[in-house]
Formats: sequence, C-alpha cells, structure tokens
Amino acid sequence: MGIPTIGISIVKQYTEKVKPPRTIFLKWPFGHPLGEPFHTAQQRAVLCKAFESLAYIEEPGTIIDIPFRWKKEKYPLHTIMKPK
Repeated sequence: MGIPTIGISIVKQYTEKVKPPRTIFLKWPFGHPLGEPFHTAQQRAVLCKAFESLAYIEEPGTIIDIPFRWKKEKYPLHTIMKPK
C-alpha cells in the first residue's frame, strides 16, 4: 500500500492520455486549477473535493467531473481538517 494521490485537472484531453491514478476535473480557465486568485473559499472547496474523492475512487484512471462554476458560485467557508 502506498500514499494515495489525486490530480486536479483543467485539461481533460491531456488527463485522459496521461492516465493518472485518480483525478478530479474542473472546466476552468487554463492556469487556475484551484480557482480564482484570492478566492480562498473556492480554492478550499476544490481541495476538499479532491481529498473527498480519494475515499471513493476505486478504479485506476478515474476522472471525476466536478460541477463547480467559475465566478458564479458561493462556496462555504469550512476547513479541510477540523480538530476533534
């Protein structure tokens, strides 16, 4: 067993050719895989979705389309890891 990894892609055709073990895909502008500059709630939501996806992607090469919209969505303020 190794360290689980996940990719965040904004160019699906390249991701399909490279075939990383697990990937989330966002249809966003090139150069902004985590979101808009200084939009921390959006960036945190992308990271949380990536970490959540680690738990349920079982098939190698899976690409999950994330339906987040660029500049049109409100993102909840939550932390990635909450202390117990």
